[in-house]
Amino acid sequence: MNMKKKKMGFGFVVLTTALVLAQAAAAFAQGRASRGVAVERSSRGSAAQAPEAAPSEQRGTVNLNTATADELQRLPGIGPSKAQAILSTRQRMGRFARVEDVLRVRGIGRATLRRLHPMLSIEGPTTLSAPPAHARSGRTRTATAQE
Repeated sequence: MNMKKKKMGFGFVVLTTALVLAQAAAAFAQGRASRGVAVERSSRGSAAQAPEAAPSEQRGTVNLNTATADELQRLPGIGPSKAQAILSTRQRMGRFARVEDVLRVRGIGRATLRRLHPMLSIEGPTTLSAPPAHARSGRTRTATAQE
């Protein structure tokens, strides 16, 4: 009888853990949806993240094979050091054969590639316009007592 209680206790723990994980996943998906990330339900009922549209001020592409450091810095999250790393990798490799080759650049991972992929190309002109100055710095200007 003692063994039967242990098995029931283990089953209860497994069932409770599964329920808690399901609730956490639902809360996570709902939290992402409330922050503006579109979440869709697949046919199996699990949450799947829909791709986000690029901000309206970020239209166009940057050609990885011809862009200058200034043009690379138009990309969100790419500053002077990452732009220089992209240029160094391009010089070392010759050309980027695929957009995914930017993963060879130190400091650029899958998440960055996923975010920038719609704005990257390996052919054609660079057409991405520079974002407003406040969007590049990530800071907002606040009024001071001297103004």
